[in-house]
Amino acid sequence: MSWLEVLVLGVVQGLTEFLPISSSAHLRIVSGVFFGNDPGAAFTAVSQLGTEAAVILYFAKDIGHLVVVWFRGFRTPMVRITADYKIAWLVIIGTIPIAILGVLFKNQIETVARNLWLIATTMVVFGILLGLAERVGRQRTELTGMKPADGVILGFAQALALIPGVSRSGGTITAGLFLGLTRTAAVRYSFLLAIPAVVAAGLFTLPDIGAGDGPSGIQMAVATVIAFVVGYAVIAWLLRFVARHSVYAFVWYRIALGALLFVALGSGWISAT
Repeated sequence: MSWLEVLVLGVVQGLTEFLPISSSAHLRIVSGVFFGNDPGAAFTAVSQLGTEAAVILYFAKDIGHLVVVWFRGFRTPMVRITADYKIAWLVIIGTIPIAILGVLFKNQIETVARNLWLIATTMVVFGILLGLAERVGRQRTELTGMKPADGVILGFAQALALIPGVSRSGGTITAGLFLGLTRTAAVRYSFLLAIPAVVAAGLFTLPDIGAGDGPSGIQMAVATVIAFVVGYAVIAWLLRFVARHSVYAFVWYRIALGALLFVALGSGWISAT
């Protein structure tokens, strides 16, 4: 992998990780179109450590409070009835599906799931679902109003993002809107929910870095730092954006990119693998 590709993909990861447009799909598309290769699932997982570090820093106070409240709940019954204690458990519950499915389907995720025909399809299909969720969702429920069953549903929605093109935040936001969450609540929960899953996936795939024709350890470190810096800026922007605007801009972007990808693949301009 060239240094130019490393720099470009680091920026792409930071720009797209938190938007409902699939960072893994964009890394695969950009690398395939402009550099003629696939950066691999390991590159995606490890570079996401940078963007998740941005989440941890941005929400450090909230995350620290949730952790403290969760531990206090084991010895203080009154804490167990608080909204923050419930939110902490919702994050834990929502993480279980992706942890199990990620291990069970590891080989498929790293191989057949990265086919560009599949990515083009998921970009369009889940773009349409996001639009429907924006259209029919009541958008009245805040994080404190979520139920344990909501955490399970949103956890499986996040797990769908194991398929490039679905989008971790996109799947969670779509399911959240269908369940009646406000856009801001759905986005904030998607940030919190992603932390344990992404950090675990990144650490799990670290041994794969440097193998074969992939990026070296130094290149991976640089890409991760770039993703952190760019991702931090995107978090602040996205929270302001969804508070004032619908998600239709992302819907039309997904559909347009998916359609363009279908044309490119059908015309033989790029290879699906």
